Formats: sequence, C-alpha cells, structure tokens
Amino acid sequence: MARRDPRDKKRISYANNRRNAYAENDKSSRNAVRLNKRFPHRADRHRVQWILRDAVGAPADGAADEVEERLGRRRPKSWRKHPDLPLGDWAEIRLERRLELEPGSPANERRLARVRQSRRRRAGLRTLRTAEIATKGTVERNW
Repeated sequence: MARRDPRDKKRISYANNRRNAYAENDKSSRNAVRLNKRFPHRADRHRVQWILRDAVGAPADGAADEVEERLGRRRPKSWRKHPDLPLGDWAEIRLERRLELEPGSPANERRLARVRQSRRRRAGLRTLRTAEIATKGTVERNW
C-alpha cells in the first residue's frame, strides 16, 4: 500500500470522521441509540400482545380474520439514527459561526480558508449532498 502525504490524510479525515451535530452530548448517544431502538420494538410487542389477548378462548367464526386484520392495520413503529456530520462540514460550520460572532478576525478567516481549500481538493470520496443540522438547518456537503 502506498504511503499518503499529510494533505491526503487530512482530506480523508475531513470526509470520513464524523461529529455529532444534533446538539447533544456525544457520549450519551452510546446509551440513547440502544434505548431508542428498544422502545419502538417494545411498544410493538405490547400492541400485538393486547390484540392477541382478545383472541383467547373458543375460536369464533370471524375472530381469527378480525385479529389478523387488526394486526396488519398499523405499521410497526421504528427508529433510525440520523448519520452524524462529516468532520469537514462540522469544522466549516464552527468556523463560520465563530466569524459571525467575531467579525474581522484574521486568524479565523485564515482557518476557514484553509479548511475550505483542503476540502475543495476532493479525495474522490463522496458526491454533493445536503445534511440536516439541528443548530443551523440544512447545509450542503461538499464531499
């Protein structure tokens, strides 16, 4: 495998590494993801259990069909985690916000220009997409 120079490593890092942009503690996500997956499945199991409780006993002429229809009436609940934001987007948003709060800061302008320049030279990793960010709204990704 060929060795990469530091600029390529940085570009790849900006594309592949992720940051939690959902305005919450990133460490709490370890537990929250498991819990958020668990609760909808548990609610589905309880719903099915309640419906099947009504079908206990001697089989009536249309009870089985009615129970089956009631089970299929509602779509099962689900939960999916939104992907975290690529490090390049996260760094660019942070620097832009810092410039809004402290206009005219030459150090922050240089940092933002450097991040944008390193992201402009694509590493051939991703296409243009939009990302949802809780703190800022919709942002275009340059990867």
